Amino acid sequence: MLLFTDLLEKSGLAAGQVRLLRHQTKAPNGRTPYLLWRDDRPSFEEYQRVQAIGNRAGLAAPFWASFVAPPTGGTLFAGIYTARRVGKVDASWIDPLHLVPGMNLTKDELDCYETARASELEPFIGRLWIEWGAGARSWVQRPDRQNKPIVELTRAFREDGFPGYTYFIANISDVQGLPATWISALRAARGIYLLTSAKTREQYVGSATGDAGFFGRWQNYAQDGHGGNIGLKSSEPSDYQVSILEVSGSSATHEEIVAVEQLWKRKLQSRAMGLNRN
Repeated sequence: MLLFTDLLEKSGLAAGQVRLLRHQTKAPNGRTPYLLWRDDRPSFEEYQRVQAIGNRAGLAAPFWASFVAPPTGGTLFAGIYTARRVGKVDASWIDPLHLVPGMNLTKDELDCYETARASELEPFIGRLWIEWGAGARSWVQRPDRQNKPIVELTRAFREDGFPGYTYFIANISDVQGLPATWISALRAARGIYLLTSAKTREQYVGSATGDAGFFGRWQNYAQDGHGGNIGLKSSEPSDYQVSILEVSGSSATHEEIVAVEQLWKRKLQSRAMGLNRN
C-alpha cells in the first residue's frame, strides 16, 4: 500500500516538517473550502493563510500539505505550501469563506501566515485522494504520526459522475456547489422531490415544474431556507436533505406534475405527519 508519507519523502520533505490540513468547514452561505479551491484558488489560499490562534501549536511546521473535502465525500490533495507565521491579521481582513470580517473572531484571536505553494508534489494536485480516517474532526494532523493511505490517483482532476436521479441525495446547502455535470442533469429534469430534516424530524413533499428543473427550485431553498412554503416558514430552520421521488416525463404539464405531487403527499402522509399545508 502506498502511503502519503512515501510521496513526501520521495519529494525530499521530512514527514516531521509537514502538517496535514483537511479543509472541510461549511459556511452558513453554503460556501466551502473545496468550492474556493475549485473555482477561486487565490481566495482559497487567502482563507488558508489566516488561522485561529488556538491552532498555532498544531500548525507549527514549515510545510503544510493541504487537502479539501468535496461535497460528495473524500479527501483530495490541494498542494504543498510553505508556511510562516508573521503576526496577527489586519483588522480589515474579510474571511473569503464566510464573507464577514475575521470568521467572527477578533484580530487578536487570528494568526496571519505567509504562505506560498511549493513545487513538491505539484503534479498530484487535484488528482490524488487519501483516506483521512475516522478522525475527520481533527483537521490538522502529523504525517509522521498519522500516515495516510493513498486510495486513488486519477489522470486528471475530475469530479464524481452523477449517480442518477434515483440515487441522488444531498443537503440543500451543497446544491450550489455540485459538479457542473450534476447541475446540468438536475436542470434538465422536473418532478417530485422530498425534503427531510434530521434536526426536526420533519418532511416536505414538493414539485419542480419550471424550466430550470429540480436545480432551479432547490436554489430557492438555499437562498431563504423555505422557498416561499408556509409549512417550511413555520418550522425551525434546517439544512434539509433533498432527494428525488419521481422524475416526470419531458412532455408533462404543470398540472400533471402537481397532480402527482398530491399523490405523493397522500402516500407519505406529509400533511398529517409533515410540513405540507395544502
